[in-house]
Amino acid sequence: MKKYLLITLFSVLLVFHSNQTSKAQSFELIGGNILNGALTGSILGTATMGLQNSSNFTPLRIGLGSGILAGSGIAIYDVATLPQGHEFFISGTLNDGNNSSIIILLDTVYGATVGAAIGSAVVLIGNKSFVKGIQYGTSAGAWAGFGFGLVDSFMLAERNRDFISDLLMNRQSLAEFQLFDTDIQLVQPDIFSYLDFSGQGLSHRFEPSLKLVSFSKSF
Repeated sequence: MKKYLLITLFSVLLVFHSNQTSKAQSFELIGGNILNGALTGSILGTATMGLQNSSNFTPLRIGLGSGILAGSGIAIYDVATLPQGHEFFISGTLNDGNNSSIIILLDTVYGATVGAAIGSAVVLIGNKSFVKGIQYGTSAGAWAGFGFGLVDSFMLAERNRDFISDLLMNRQSLAEFQLFDTDIQLVQPDIFSYLDFSGQGLSHRFEPSLKLVSFSKSF
């Protein structure tokens, strides 16, 4: 009786821990995406001010608010598409991260950096105002990086589900374990072939089969 009570208690604690871990992961996704969205929106608001050559802070205010709303939407998307029991991971063209918005933020920053470099090079060649060159180059680069970041994050990047589906497609069995030099595979589909002499002639038949457990050892 005590053994069954211990097993039951252990199962309850395991489920509780898994539930708490899942909640912590969701809160981390939500908080990270909102923060990254706010930063991205602020950068784009400042870039808009630079392109307009204006000291009016309205674009910055709008960018910050829009970034928070966009970050919240991306957070909902990340939580909804996160495979159960896994930590969120995304691999973009230039960066890896633990939420979708970090790819957009970093691509925006990279775009602003490249834009500043190009802008400064252009004004040096044309003997124009160096400050203006950096201002417009950085602003235009930030928007270009933001556009690439959206495509990178939602179309080009690989996410958890991509890695998991790729793993399942390449796996020969439902579950696979390695113990020392022994490979154990559970529930492995197979095709059984045999010669059939029951008819008037000889025929080769194929029938689907299912291996429950298979072992292979390397030497």
